[in-house]
Amino acid sequence: MVFDFLKGEFVDVISWLDDTRDTMVWRFDRHDQAIKYGAKLTVREGQAAVFIHEGQLADVFSPGLYMLETNNLPIMTTLQHWDHGFSSPFKSEVYFVSTTRFNDQKWGTQNPIMARDPEFGPVRLRAFGTYTMRVTDPGRFMTEVVGTDNEFTSDEIADQIRNIIVQTASQTLASAGIPVLDMAANLSDLGKIIATAIAPKIAEYGISIPEFYIENISLPEEVEKVLDKRTSIGVAGDLQKYMQFNAAEGIAQPGSGMGTMLGAGMAAGMGAQLGQSIGPWGAAPSAAPPPPPTATAWHIAENGATTGPFTEGDLATMITAGKLNWASMVWTAGQDGWKAASDTDLTRLFAQVPPPAP
Repeated sequence: MVFDFLKGEFVDVISWLDDTRDTMVWRFDRHDQAIKYGAKLTVREGQAAVFIHEGQLADVFSPGLYMLETNNLPIMTTLQHWDHGFSSPFKSEVYFVSTTRFNDQKWGTQNPIMARDPEFGPVRLRAFGTYTMRVTDPGRFMTEVVGTDNEFTSDEIADQIRNIIVQTASQTLASAGIPVLDMAANLSDLGKIIATAIAPKIAEYGISIPEFYIENISLPEEVEKVLDKRTSIGVAGDLQKYMQFNAAEGIAQPGSGMGTMLGAGMAAGMGAQLGQSIGPWGAAPSAAPPPPPTATAWHIAENGATTGPFTEGDLATMITAGKLNWASMVWTAGQDGWKAASDTDLTRLFAQVPPPAP
């Protein structure tokens, strides 16, 4: 009777209370990994218990309360060749796996993605966002990822998942064919495409991605500045009015060097206009000549980067130096996308360049 009482007092209680937000796997440690027959196993909601016996995956328990006996350990009973009940301790490692969602996981492209935009030509894109992950197959997760780690956190697999996401996102964005200016309106659809593409690869680790979000897709900073200028001109509606507006803003800034220079220039211009109105003999001035035509500014695309603007004089010099040829991609305001120099008005510049000296 005393022996039975002591035996009941020393029955193990195996459970895990997680007070962290990033622990995915925790090993229940016992001295010499000995678990007594009849021990009570408590698996709470959002958990799974995985038994590893002599290096082999034995049994996986879903949420519930279990009495560890031969009828509750079918795989381990087969491994141990237990044909009947036993009462001595058995050696096995018990791992608790969290099956809840791990939220707010970050991903992003460390290097820019090269893509071909229908309007701007070759562009470099960056993207970033968040995702959630959860363990859907505890046994596979233990054998493929965790191994013998006694405590495994979400940070330990985040880099691997991030690499899979970035690789798939790069392929998706590069082949989407969506203009850069329209990508913001298609972030949800692009996110679904990427999530579907990475699902089979992620499943090999025993995990899934229930939620996947693209928060932003951006261009390089220098390209965004050019777009901002282009937008400002479009809002102004007229280039000359836009320049006048900028000049007026410079004058309005008190003490600014630009305002001082523009003020002096306007004063000089007013003096000249006054002299013209009086004239040397007080005669009425003649009509002012029209402003000279605005020189056409050209941009050149090479190796995924753009340079410019260049005047036609600059381009003629580059043609002479062999830095610009018929196949070079060029663009100017009003032109429908990037074109080879041979398909533009620049053909006359090539005709003016003399052949090499004999």
